[in-house]
Amino acid sequence: MILYQIGKNGAKSAPKRQYLWQNRSMSRTDRAKASQLDDISKEILEQLQIDGRKPYSEIAKIVGLSEAAVRQRMQKMTESGIMQVVAVTDPLQLGFYRQAMIGIRCTGDMTSIADSLSAMPECDYVVMTAGSFDILVEIVVENDQDLIDVLNTKIRSLPGVIATETFVYLKLHKQFYNWGVR
Repeated sequence: MILYQIGKNGAKSAPKRQYLWQNRSMSRTDRAKASQLDDISKEILEQLQIDGRKPYSEIAKIVGLSEAAVRQRMQKMTESGIMQVVAVTDPLQLGFYRQAMIGIRCTGDMTSIADSLSAMPECDYVVMTAGSFDILVEIVVENDQDLIDVLNTKIRSLPGVIATETFVYLKLHKQFYNWGVR
């Protein structure tokens, strides 16, 4: 699907592409089923999980495709939401000295609460869960006062939030994104 943005003067801007992964009504499982991976695409993903900056040419040699074919497959996997190419940073080295996981108990429609949390720049991870919490959200902020402000003025004030429990990170012990493909 291609979307156009209409400016104030009524002119169309460049098309804005709507990707499969942006379809919020589609679950992660549905998106994965919609784009099954063959063994070559899985090998491309595994190579990128080892080194996300590996050149197309090196990946092509490993998987037995041309560089252009690897580039095309990676583009399709990115557009479908199977993968993202991002720089993973260390929040502490960027001045974000407080991280916390917040368990939230809700009443009513937790999807709308999750959408509101997802719109907050301080929230970098939002997941609806089964168990003692309805939603888990990871917060990354500069300091303790910012965490208090986000909790009091943004999260606890959302309609439907009935309780929160905050787990402040003392030390990040392990964080990897190389779980492989199946």
